Amino acid sequence: MFILVNLKAYPCDPVEVATAARDVADESGVRIAVAPQAAHLSQVAETGVETWAQHVSPNEHGSHTGSTLAEAVADAGATGTLLNHSENRMKLADIDASLDAADRTDLETIVCANNPTQVGAAAALAPDAVAVEPPELIGGDVSVSTADPDIVEDAVDAAAAVDENVDVFCGAGVSNGDDVVAAEELGATGILLASGVAKADDPKAALEDLVSGL
Repeated sequence: MFILVNLKAYPCDPVEVATAARDVADESGVRIAVAPQAAHLSQVAETGVETWAQHVSPNEHGSHTGSTLAEAVADAGATGTLLNHSENRMKLADIDASLDAADRTDLETIVCANNPTQVGAAAALAPDAVAVEPPELIGGDVSVSTADPDIVEDAVDAAAAVDENVDVFCGAGVSNGDDVVAAEELGATGILLASGVAKADDPKAALEDLVSGL
């Protein structure tokens, strides 16, 4: 099971969260990564935790002011990137171009999707993984694996029908170890979460709870 902590733009200490994630990963043997703001990528990578970008733009070097270049995040220490998060939606052609950008720089990729139909479409672009995240559950207290387990199972089936090599992760409302175990039982191989760790008073304790059932 892979746990990716997206720090979004929350007012947390990215180095504190990254250090906690590194330590819990080392102690538990569970793969844990952190996706900070682009400006904090180097600081987070220096802790030794697996580091991901929250987004990379669908372009190469050139006159693209405001872009997040795949080469730049790789140089900063990122080894993967999220794409098409519900809070940063992309056109299908741009997702495809960002996947090409990630491939140029050997970044692992997760494409987010709202539902199983979108999961199937995203899987056709051959990312490393697709994450199903119903927008209405993002940031809430009820996880998708509890509120709507069928959507996770259907997402797994939708991806497998297109490309069995694409992993399926789930997110939205994941906050504790029970949620992680439930997602695993439904066929997900990874978890995306944000507020459950980024807004926790004790990020390390939150992470230890997340891995407790694995």
